Amino acid sequence: MKAMTYKLRNFFFAMGACLALSSCSTDVQEYQQTEPSFDLFGYFEGDTYAWGMVQDYSDRLTRRFTVEIDGQVNGDTLVLVEDFIFADGDEKQRIWTIERKGNNTYRGKADDIVGYADGEEHGNVVHWVYDFELEVDGEQIEVEFDDWLYRHDEKRVFNITKIKKFGVEVGRVTLFFTK
Repeated sequence: MKAMTYKLRNFFFAMGACLALSSCSTDVQEYQQTEPSFDLFGYFEGDTYAWGMVQDYSDRLTRRFTVEIDGQVNGDTLVLVEDFIFADGDEKQRIWTIERKGNNTYRGKADDIVGYADGEEHGNVVHWVYDFELEVDGEQIEVEFDDWLYRHDEKRVFNITKIKKFGVEVGRVTLFFTK
């Protein structure tokens, strides 16, 4: 009985530590003084190319892909047409409609986004949070995306997205963009 109590205590301690670590985050406003300024609409207007990968909770590579992106700006609206080609031959298209809401904030929508994606830009960083319908083994699972884009220079941006379920990280997307 004592050994079982010890194991249960260790299990709950480990789960609590995982939850505490997964809930830590950086405030996007910490990047206010970083350069170059991101300029979300300016960067994504026109043709952009990207390549990336998806990893599971154990950091195992699960998918690789490339993306061709066409961005059109009309006033305070940016439309991104993203054409994904995965290493296994699968192809998907996502169309984002992003509105500038003022004071460094954005709201976006796409077919596989649940509700809206809310974004905030400070310095060379854009941070998005949103719920996403992720297809896993033919089933749709709603997950949370904690999406960070970092402007490196005039031509390059890199992106790290934590995929979470019930606040626990279950995967990660790493993506590189170039003009």
